[in-house]
Amino acid sequence: MNPIEESDVGISCFISQLPGFRGILKQRYSDFIVNEVDLEGNVVHLTSLDAPQEVHEEKEVKVTNPLDRSYANEIEYFRSLATCDSDADKLKSFIDKISSGADVSDEHILLTPSSDKSRRTEIHNFIKEKMRFLVTDTVDGPDNSSKCIRVRLNVGGNSGRGKNSRKRKDRGEKPYDSRGSDHWPQELGKFLRFHLYKENKDTQDALGLIAKMLGIQPRSFGFAGTKDKRSVSTQRVTVFKQRANKLAALNEKLIGIKVGDFCYANEGLLLGQLYGNRFTITLRGVIAESDDIIKASAAALGKNGFINYFGLQVLYFCF
Repeated sequence: MNPIEESDVGISCFISQLPGFRGILKQRYSDFIVNEVDLEGNVVHLTSLDAPQEVHEEKEVKVTNPLDRSYANEIEYFRSLATCDSDADKLKSFIDKISSGADVSDEHILLTPSSDKSRRTEIHNFIKEKMRFLVTDTVDGPDNSSKCIRVRLNVGGNSGRGKNSRKRKDRGEKPYDSRGSDHWPQELGKFLRFHLYKENKDTQDALGLIAKMLGIQPRSFGFAGTKDKRSVSTQRVTVFKQRANKLAALNEKLIGIKVGDFCYANEGLLLGQLYGNRFTITLRGVIAESDDIIKASAAALGKNGFINYFGLQVLYFCF
């Protein structure tokens, strides 16, 4: 089968009248080097892997376990609200079971049925205010005129059970916090900007791997454009509320990916915020009538440019 020629796909006009030459493009991914060009015309390169010195360090946030104390006083007060003493005993036993580390996420207790709505409301408010690791709701009682208060562990909030809590995926919670740290110094820009260098990897795949290592979601990142997978490319990326030293530490673990040239910015990157890309291309298996033809064709290309056809490379994917 004869190879497809330019004329077969409608490419008939050329700026130069030179006969041209043939070659293999992207035989190796390192034959195609892409450097992003920002809106100021600066060509993006990776020049430093070091994180900048920061005056402010992220403060350690201590989380208080609500079950690291006695609820004896609250139980006694609850006894005065409850319909009968057995409700207070039920609640105490339930709290003791949670404190022991037992998995009670699928368990609940039912308080004595009551037709007094104001009393039920008072109990709801008391538990909500004094025992935030619990949650209550109202269910039907044994007859149409009464209702029961159901008490369960608040698995959606901070139950304070630590290592004995169920896995997040079992609780249906989001695995990562895409918004970064809640304790962010006001002096720093909310976005960390850095240069991403990657070899033979898609932009989305590279950022997905970095996101997984940081424990955040890929949507935390912003970039001006995706780069070819089969290439060596360098581009700008921003991430919301992440420290430079955390990303710099990943360089020891990443393969075919490097991050660096860190700085903080007030705005994240959006698609299209670039001037263009600079390509450094190596052609292999070049076939030409002579070396002079190659030199003359390259000089004409540099001086006159070329007509921006889609080209055979893209048309092959259409067939």
